[in-house]
Amino acid sequence: MALVTPLSPEHDLETQKLAEFFNETLGFCPNSVLTMQRRPAISKAFINLNKAVMANEGRVTSALKRMIAWVSSNATGCRYCQAHAIRAAERYGAEQEQLDNIWEYRTHPAFSEAERAALDFSLAASQVPNAVNAEIKERLYEHWNEGEIVEMLGVISLFGYLNRWNDSMGTDIEEGAVESGKKYLEKHGYEIGKHDGSVY
Repeated sequence: MALVTPLSPEHDLETQKLAEFFNETLGFCPNSVLTMQRRPAISKAFINLNKAVMANEGRVTSALKRMIAWVSSNATGCRYCQAHAIRAAERYGAEQEQLDNIWEYRTHPAFSEAERAALDFSLAASQVPNAVNAEIKERLYEHWNEGEIVEMLGVISLFGYLNRWNDSMGTDIEEGAVESGKKYLEKHGYEIGKHDGSVY
């Protein structure tokens, strides 16, 4: 079981209504949100931030945002968020070749230079200490405008919160996310780890 037990999806009706957003992105309401609703102000603020961050106002596609989330989650080691991000990337139309080769984004021909710049930004911004530098900035500006860079950093920062939340909470991973993790990540050593419901 997780550090804190998730509540029923019907516990807070406002959270439940807002959480319909996740039926599109993941196909289910995440256990992380069901835990956050023990303080409904947190669950509602989180969902609204998630919706704002994932809105597309430039050329950063929904699929690329989820791949940015995966790279960030991989850098921090959160197995729960890795599976969620790759599942959402699949549901938002990431190319099969990209999903199959996300680990090799720096060299695989399925990724454009613009995507590589975005994913390297995610990796650098997710490290401690932070590794964003002049080279990362220069590469970003070759392909993206400032609004698009803000969208990317919004995703990275959102997943910084989620990585801390879910790894500390030991959030139980949902069946759909397990399936996506096995499908795309297991060949590279992905394991559910503490998110299998038996750690705490």
